[in-house]
Amino acid sequence: MPFQLPGSSALRFVLLALGLAMLAACTPPTIRRAPPVEDRSARSSGASAPAPVSTTASAADATKLLPGAENAGKPGYYTVKPGDTMIRIGLETGQNWRDVARWNGMDNANVIEVGQVLRTLPPGVDPGAVASKGVATAKVEPRPLESRPGVAASAPATQATPAASAPALPASAAPGGAVPLAASAPAAAVATPAPKGDDEPAWAWPATGPVLAHYDDARNKGLAIGGKTGDPVLAAADGRVVYAGSGLRGYGNLVIVKHNANYLTAYAHNQTLLVKEEQTVRRGQKIAEMGATDAERVQLHFEIRKLGKPLDPAKLLPPR
Repeated sequence: MPFQLPGSSALRFVLLALGLAMLAACTPPTIRRAPPVEDRSARSSGASAPAPVSTTASAADATKLLPGAENAGKPGYYTVKPGDTMIRIGLETGQNWRDVARWNGMDNANVIEVGQVLRTLPPGVDPGAVASKGVATAKVEPRPLESRPGVAASAPATQATPAASAPALPASAAPGGAVPLAASAPAAAVATPAPKGDDEPAWAWPATGPVLAHYDDARNKGLAIGGKTGDPVLAAADGRVVYAGSGLRGYGNLVIVKHNANYLTAYAHNQTLLVKEEQTVRRGQKIAEMGATDAERVQLHFEIRKLGKPLDPAKLLPPR
């Protein structure tokens, strides 16, 4: 006998609704369908769901937050580039890298970021005044040594003083091969000191070998001077060593000497370094021995920089 609902239509409706509800409750959870992904992402335009931040936007925001970013492009400031180290920044700006770290309040000079902007002049120095000197366009005329400030007209470039009374010490006598000033000053050192302040130093040749490659602004920032392994490398002017090591890629064992507020010199590819950082050196003093570190042959790569800008050493060194 077929099943029949009671006569009341209202009662039939109630029973039908209950039956549908029981059927829905018995449906397995696995057959429930989640709303499509497109529907969820579409809600990102609403006020309560911000749009995702792109990688490009994140990088731009990070750059804005880096120290000194507000000074980017201003005279007296340097923006860190990929591959930079504090040693390279010091060379490029003509400063002692330790000074740059101190002027920027850096606790760890090994931690710098691309896009970070560093002050490269002492606090209190007007960067605009330094920029107005026009170093990039300044013309440096070659002059004989005798006509330069601080050098007597009667004093030839080869004039020597007696050797220091302190006995010479081997490079191994000091940590890292460094030799104290009194022990490393050879008899060939020139007695007349270089001018102080912002004047051009009284230059001398850093090695006696032939010039293998001349200055080229695009390919060679200095002179390549030939020689034999172990030949002496001499300080080109009085100054203070601001770097001695092998931390600058492409330069090998490198010495950087700062002579005054404007000038520094670099001596690369050495076999042995005979000075250490913060050591005072005199013109003609042996500071290294020639070698071929990071080079295809034995040579001295020699640079003169004014406020970080490379200059042609042949226009500054005295005639041979």
